[in-house]
Amino acid sequence: MTLTPVPPGQIATIVTTLEMLKPPGPRAVEASALRVVRWPTPDAEKYRALYRRVGTPWLWFSRLLLSDEALLGIIRDPKVEVYALIDRHGIELGILELDFRIENNCELSFFGLVPELAGKGHGRWLMNEALRRAWAPGITRVWVHTCALDHPSALEFYRRSGFVPISIAVETFPDPRLNGIFPRDVAPQVPLIELPSSAASRA
Repeated sequence: MTLTPVPPGQIATIVTTLEMLKPPGPRAVEASALRVVRWPTPDAEKYRALYRRVGTPWLWFSRLLLSDEALLGIIRDPKVEVYALIDRHGIELGILELDFRIENNCELSFFGLVPELAGKGHGRWLMNEALRRAWAPGITRVWVHTCALDHPSALEFYRRSGFVPISIAVETFPDPRLNGIFPRDVAPQVPLIELPSSAASRA
């Protein structure tokens, strides 16, 4: 066994890619009072606000690094579909993003609920809604990736939903709590290893 040190100020995580090559069979899922609503021309700040609400506990940060122009270039692409999960008051409680930019493929780019909804069955319902939309005519592969920073049940949830793991990789990146993207006290389940004071003073 070989251990590879991770430099201070960095985070390492195991990323698992999963796929399904045919639509799963029907699953019995309780109806939900929530609705999945398409955002055909998402606003950048509104998108970021929901992305933060869902993803901050799991250190989702990639979309927060993008300029408005770069972000809108993705989420307003005709082959990218952005949905919000909303309650009866119109409050956004989850995000679903489907990326059809690769021919015959659909990637579940982002799939998640606000922490308050965890463990209440809404995830199974939302996955059914996601797969119904993902398996559009001509699609032969639906895929997703998750990492060890996501909810502890995420990987098994995707497997139960019909996805099969096909690859594993290690990703290393600067801790987003040390560069101002997130407050330092979020995601306490992930150790925050400070940069040495001499290196921090030179940064």
